[in-house]
Amino acid sequence: MSEISTSPSLQVNVSSKQILSISLPIALAILVPQVNFVINNIFLGALSSKALAIAGVTGVYYLIFGVMCQGLNNGLQALISRRAGENRIDEIGILFSQGVIISLFLSAISISFTYFFAPSLFKSVLRDPHITATVIDFLKIRIWGIPFLFIYQMRNALLVGTNQSNFLIIGTATEAIVNIFFDYSLIFGHFGFTAMGLNGAAYASIIAEVMGLLVIFLVIHYQKIGSRFELFKHFSYKWDYIKLILSQSAPIMAQYMISIISWEFFYILIEHRGEQSLAVSNSMRNIFGFFGSFTWAFAATSNTMVSNIIGQNMHEKVIPLIIKIMKWSFGFALTVFILLNIFAHQFLSIYGQGEGFMQEGIPVLRVVSFALLLMSIATVWLNAVTGTGQSKINLWIEFFAIIIYIAYCYLTIEYLQYPITIGWLCEIIYWICLLIPSYLYIKSKRWVGKKI
Repeated sequence: MSEISTSPSLQVNVSSKQILSISLPIALAILVPQVNFVINNIFLGALSSKALAIAGVTGVYYLIFGVMCQGLNNGLQALISRRAGENRIDEIGILFSQGVIISLFLSAISISFTYFFAPSLFKSVLRDPHITATVIDFLKIRIWGIPFLFIYQMRNALLVGTNQSNFLIIGTATEAIVNIFFDYSLIFGHFGFTAMGLNGAAYASIIAEVMGLLVIFLVIHYQKIGSRFELFKHFSYKWDYIKLILSQSAPIMAQYMISIISWEFFYILIEHRGEQSLAVSNSMRNIFGFFGSFTWAFAATSNTMVSNIIGQNMHEKVIPLIIKIMKWSFGFALTVFILLNIFAHQFLSIYGQGEGFMQEGIPVLRVVSFALLLMSIATVWLNAVTGTGQSKINLWIEFFAIIIYIAYCYLTIEYLQYPITIGWLCEIIYWICLLIPSYLYIKSKRWVGKKI
């Protein structure tokens, strides 16, 4: 214990240098797999427009479980950050190990659901039998990457929560390089591999997730992070800590899953409009992932820094900190907004589709780019709520926003049959509905005194 106590303090300050030192490595760690996703979709677009369209449905389905994992990560990150702010270093390893145990349990549930329930679900909601069969076959392969993704996210919580986000890029860079190589090899049959088409992308992603996890645990070992926090000494079941993690994480997991399930609902409605509309919408998902990387990084920074500052009993600095993070987030988003609108045609041309794709896609791209501006502000305030420890409030905010989102999507896309550009305005409405209550809650200061 004495060795741990002499280690540098994990408490943060509210300077811009501190904000950027945490957020920029996170942004790079998020950006690398998003580059990977874009390249993956370029490969699938070269394979066929149908493959690109199917990737939209399968990608959002997998994302449902991915964000369940992200919710667990965010809740655990807030707890680790709070312990770091309180200088209760001895509890960090225990929290991490119990997070891994929860991850393995949730992975088993995810795999079981995909094999026993998802096929019937997709058969009932998708209209094209060939797309339905292909989606099911793909997901029965892809879902085996979930255990590795879950544990991988637990390392995110540890590294971000202890202000060591600079190590994130190593694992994600490895994952991206491996995935691109095997995408090219397995989709098209290069370097002696059998051409597997769409399913090749599923196998490539699993291999990449395994390699990314392996590399980051080697980093943890050789940087002596494991020994400092005694990560591998607490793998016995500790119900009190599991209950604490779930009480903080479960509302966020539910919040994220509700959000992505509603997005899957959106894609199902788009599928009813035809293959091209689905392919255009899938490219928009890439835009949110790729260009939203800095936004999500600042959101994660808001979560961890707010929790750490509260752990230091500096409640008066929380709102000024959030405003400072928000300004950085908006600045990056504004740059993206300008670039996307100037080079809209050039960006969409990378998918190698026809002129009809371009004509339908560019107006949607302009809507999405504006939604990214709102997202850059809303996510910072929403994740600040997570950092205060009031994750149940997050769930209620999300529930309110999703009701409006789903109602708007169904009315404009399915009932009134408006162009998908009008349907995509739902993103602007959604982020406004998240921003307003998050901002009002933080300003109310009802979170002061909340212990986690």
